[in-house]
Amino acid sequence: MPTITPFLWFDTQAEDAARFYVGVFPNSRITTISHYGEAGPRPAGLVMTVAFELDGKPFIALNGGPHWKINEAISLLIDCADQAEVDRYWEALTADGGKPHACGWLTDKFGVTWQVVPRGFIDLVTSPDPVIAARAMAAMQQMVKLDIGALRRAVEG
Repeated sequence: MPTITPFLWFDTQAEDAARFYVGVFPNSRITTISHYGEAGPRPAGLVMTVAFELDGKPFIALNGGPHWKINEAISLLIDCADQAEVDRYWEALTADGGKPHACGWLTDKFGVTWQVVPRGFIDLVTSPDPVIAARAMAAMQQMVKLDIGALRRAVEG
């Protein structure tokens, strides 16, 4: 199967965003930065693309201009090992202008939407037992940042 790489469009914040993300996620790094040349279409010397890895997964950020905006129709899901990891990513990604939304979703300061999800959450809301799934879903709908302990307590009744 070919590699699928998320490609994020920014106006001029590609390098700032990539540096922010590699600072948030462990085992992450910037691999390549390219610049526009004299042929344009943006000013020569402006960062064109930043290739980076988040925990070994490839991403590319483009300074494509103001024509297109990132929006909530696409989100990146973080499968967190435990509540401490949920809390750490939540705090980092909502810092400096990020905005929390409902049900474990947030938008960071660059406009990228993330789902910060504790491991076990998907199993609860997709449980074959309709009572468990309904209780988990009802509890989740009352939350902004997901709390796996509260979700498990809600499922237990």
